Amino acid sequence: MDFTQHVAQSTHDRGHTLDLVITSGLSTGVSSVVDLAISAHFCVFFNITSINQEETSVRIVIKCHLTPEVAAGFLETFKKIPPINLNAPCDFIFNDFNSRLKSTLDLLAPPKIKKLQPKPASPWSNENLKILKRSCRVMERKWRKYKNTINKQLYTELLKSYNKAVRNSRNNYFSKIISEHKNNPKILFSTITNILGCEFSSLQKTPSDALCEELAAHFRGKVDTIRSNILSSHCHAAPDQSESVCLPEETLDSFVLVEAEIIDKVFTSERPTTCVLDPIPTRFFKQFYDSFRDEILTLMNCSLQTEVFPAAFKRAVVRPLLEKSNLDFNDFNNFRPVSNLPFLSKILEKLVLIQLNDFINHQHVLEKFQSGFRVNHSTKILNDFRTNFDARRVTVLVLLDLSAAFDTVEHTILLTRLKKIGLSGAVHSWFTSYLTDRTFMVSLDTCSSGVHSITCGVPQGSILGPVLFNLYMLPLGSVIRRHGVNFHSYADDTQLYISVSPDVSQPMETLFNCILDIKSWMTENFLQLNQGKTEVLVIGPEAQREKLLPKLQSVSFYPSLQVKNLGVILDSELTFIPHIKNITKIGFYHLKNIARARPILSLANTETLMHAFIICRIDYCNALLSGLPKKSISGLQLLQNSAARVLTKTRKREHITPVLNHCTGSPYVSGSILRFF
Repeated sequence: MDFTQHVAQSTHDRGHTLDLVITSGLSTGVSSVVDLAISAHFCVFFNITSINQEETSVRIVIKCHLTPEVAAGFLETFKKIPPINLNAPCDFIFNDFNSRLKSTLDLLAPPKIKKLQPKPASPWSNENLKILKRSCRVMERKWRKYKNTINKQLYTELLKSYNKAVRNSRNNYFSKIISEHKNNPKILFSTITNILGCEFSSLQKTPSDALCEELAAHFRGKVDTIRSNILSSHCHAAPDQSESVCLPEETLDSFVLVEAEIIDKVFTSERPTTCVLDPIPTRFFKQFYDSFRDEILTLMNCSLQTEVFPAAFKRAVVRPLLEKSNLDFNDFNNFRPVSNLPFLSKILEKLVLIQLNDFINHQHVLEKFQSGFRVNHSTKILNDFRTNFDARRVTVLVLLDLSAAFDTVEHTILLTRLKKIGLSGAVHSWFTSYLTDRTFMVSLDTCSSGVHSITCGVPQGSILGPVLFNLYMLPLGSVIRRHGVNFHSYADDTQLYISVSPDVSQPMETLFNCILDIKSWMTENFLQLNQGKTEVLVIGPEAQREKLLPKLQSVSFYPSLQVKNLGVILDSELTFIPHIKNITKIGFYHLKNIARARPILSLANTETLMHAFIICRIDYCNALLSGLPKKSISGLQLLQNSAARVLTKTRKREHITPVLNHCTGSPYVSGSILRFF
């Protein structure tokens, strides 16, 4: 537990060490152990240097003060700097544009290092509240001094006014946050935490350059380990030679020049996230977009015409993101490397994605059983499970998962695959430029690591990354079809399932051989199956599952009673009881917190929180619950009833049906909050 015991000598008159000084994270030293002759135990003297909690919570950031005066003079100053010749190479044009933006902002609002102190206990406090509080204290002192009835009455009235003003100010403060971030559950959750006054202790380390370098080394080492394991297990890991590179009849060999209307639409739809590599803050940049539109349009078309992805956009700033908020910060395996890219690079990628999607959708290139990152595509395997169940047949489901799949994509194989689907000429050259010579750095506040090269993978957090990964995985469908096994994929999660009879062992051998071929194909493509997350579930009547169990174990399949697949917990009999219990448990946890904060929340804000934390969980994959008996879904009905009571402030003993009818017909409460049943 990382504790240290500091007493090294005996502390008892019989020579035993019984009195201890045990610390963790403190500078401690035992000065002496003295027998004061008043007890069998000696007195231990020690010194402790405490840690200032306020200093450890201070964050240091670099900020620019973007005042209205800065905004007013920005364009005028920017236009005074002459641009570079447009006939220059693409990289020079992009670098010149970024340099002019950055120098203009540095001239008007130079960046300053700022310490972010912990937020005050009452962020809703304002000058009016301070005046009321001072008046209340003055009258309180008068009443305590003179003890007359008039001063007491005035003090009571001032105290009521002050408390009312505090409640109104606090309600307005939280209402504004909830209304502005109603689509951001992370901020809503932290808002509820602030309302309830809960503080979650974390083991987060203080940001430093050394810590960033350790994280960068960990992320690189993880990928290197996977690749070295693949190379050691497969001597000739190389692209699948059976894949011919013959171009199809219809190809995409050049990009269409972007028009102003398209870039306007893309610019408006893109979220204003700012990367530390951006020359100016994105919100500030979007404010002056109309003045930059022609130059940005020229820059984007220059990249598409010259077949060059700008070098300024090839560096990614990796922000380590915890996979779950309750995981240990000290274990680097709990972090996911999410790439933060420059804003203009996302605009360029989005413009390319539009033309790429038009081509691959017209040519029907993508795997029809691949649902990841595709519009109007969902996983539809439950119907097959239920059909087999009704036919008294057993379904064996295998959930495959990959280790760091996006980070181990081999560029040579990916470029070959892009050529195979019909990307040629200038388009293929552009993607070659996009994938090569990429770098990354880990950044935490003002600290950062060195720049490291990337030789494989597609950036997580990029626009083109997901579709490129889907194209990389294209041949996997053919590998599975050779064995006649049913499957469905969602990005790097592959679901294999087969219908079997307990009396026939051939299908189990087929499934086992299919998995061996999948593993071999993945090895050749520098992908590694995650054995720890690969699970097996047998779906069917209990008697038939018991008959099939020895055959499963003979081919090294050890089924679980339930598995979690894309957020849904599946059980062996498709009762969905574990899934419903999980939703109910999480829903009541959030409902309890909302109920504690309900007195200071308006009706509209409470409904927003209900949708963000409870109703969205009930709605997720709710079509899977159709046809279940009423007893199975009673927990969800109870959760919904409780949510309606909290929303309308109805007592527990009151009948719920009139409350539900009132909520459905009320103009102030959206009927969607009570629409599930």
